[in-house]
Amino acid sequence: MPRPRWLLALLLGVVSTGPALAAGRIAAQPLYDQSIAQLEARMRAGTLTATQLTRLYLARIAAIDRAGPKLNSVIELNPDALREARRIDAERRAGKPLGPLAGIPVLLKDNIDTGDKMMTTAGSLALVGAPAAKDAYLVTRLRDAGAVLLGKTNLSEWANYRSNHSSSGWSGRGGLTRNPYVLSRSACGSSSGSAVAVSAGLTAVAVGTETDGSLVCPGGTNGIVAIKPTLGLISRAGIVPISHNQDTAGPMARSVADAAALLTVMAGSDPADPATRDANLHKVDYTQFLKPDGLEGKRIGVVRAFAAGNPQVERVLDEAVAALRKAGAIVIDPVTIPHVNDYGKDENLVLSYDFKHDLDAYLATRSGVPVKSLADVIAFNKAHAAEEMPWFGQGLMIAAEKRGPLTDPKYLKALADEKRLAGPEGIDAALRKDHLDALMAPTNGPAWKVDLVNGDAGSSVSSSSPAAVAGYPDITVPAGFVHGLPIGVSFFAGKWSEPTLIEIAYGFEQATHARRDPQFLRHARP
Repeated sequence: MPRPRWLLALLLGVVSTGPALAAGRIAAQPLYDQSIAQLEARMRAGTLTATQLTRLYLARIAAIDRAGPKLNSVIELNPDALREARRIDAERRAGKPLGPLAGIPVLLKDNIDTGDKMMTTAGSLALVGAPAAKDAYLVTRLRDAGAVLLGKTNLSEWANYRSNHSSSGWSGRGGLTRNPYVLSRSACGSSSGSAVAVSAGLTAVAVGTETDGSLVCPGGTNGIVAIKPTLGLISRAGIVPISHNQDTAGPMARSVADAAALLTVMAGSDPADPATRDANLHKVDYTQFLKPDGLEGKRIGVVRAFAAGNPQVERVLDEAVAALRKAGAIVIDPVTIPHVNDYGKDENLVLSYDFKHDLDAYLATRSGVPVKSLADVIAFNKAHAAEEMPWFGQGLMIAAEKRGPLTDPKYLKALADEKRLAGPEGIDAALRKDHLDALMAPTNGPAWKVDLVNGDAGSSVSSSSPAAVAGYPDITVPAGFVHGLPIGVSFFAGKWSEPTLIEIAYGFEQATHARRDPQFLRHARP
């Protein structure tokens, strides 16, 4: 049976209104790459409604995520999404004041609490049951801004803190999320579903989370923009944790402009999260830093060592450096970050201690689910091994359960050492040495082949750890391709440096326009 014309229009990403709709004609207006500002302008002008936009994304999820290439990025849809959209449309017609994201669909990583009909499970069957009691603070801010919560995205289960032999983007509840550029390749993680959904045009924007690399790696690997903000700029309350010393949510978008708009809404102090005490002193409207000449005069140091000698990644990096210089930046190439290899063991130890403490505290806030502690989760996984552990185990969880309290001197020393070496004696020292505004490095190498049997092969190219451990901001922007697989570059600097980094990232994006939509290929190109 042929599909009706209205469904074809939705799947093609066009919306018809007015006389064209009445006449049964499709007035082509692509929506996938339009910015939040453009979509809002259309809704204000009456040529697009929030309901139409929400239907568009729901239809694309059905056609591309559930069927077609079967990306498997969306773990659950919000049954009230259309109701939310209709409410916003009614308020717009009534002339009520609306927020900056009024009618914009947003997907949330499935470790972010929503006090509605959707579950929050971190991808684990152990948390299937009653929804969270209330919204995470960042979700409240999104609702207040008028966003339509479209659903939850799949992720590496427990944000990839279960086993060293895991496969990124796989969860017991959601299965495997696939890279939309080459379906046999990894989508990286742990914010796999959020990145893939944005890249494939299944949502306007999405929210992910990061402890170390979980925003920027899937961002770079899936050809989108991701911002890992300063620790404490966005509240961590209501997010399934790994470590209060490194965890943060962040925006994921197809453009720097949309990521900046989403960050503006999400940022802010939350009385329930002491880390955000100074957030209101530093948060601003980040869209004011979308300056086409944002690279002019900026001093940027290239941490070339993160390319790990990969000639294909170095080619993309060379092209990025040339683009920076052409746009007026002063590039110091190469530079080094002191101690960059000296705190890996400390980081692993800190995360192990934090995970037990922080997860137990979070689970105490949840009712109607079968687990109340990390020990319960471990036991649940053993009891449901066929569903939860068909491919890999839970070694990281077992090790964390054996840790002592956060007053342990070994933990306190590792925490102090890693923060000092990554921040003041690491990134800060590198910035001071050459009077730099930011550091740049490749975000990722080419996505590796998925291998559920052996787990992630991973990539030797990764630059996320310094900013992640220090708690500093890190922005990845599409920079090029290797055999059809996206490569991003990361810009990072000191604490609260988001305005400068957004200027640089936007300037780079406008100078290169490197992003291309995915084609859902089966194999990498020769």
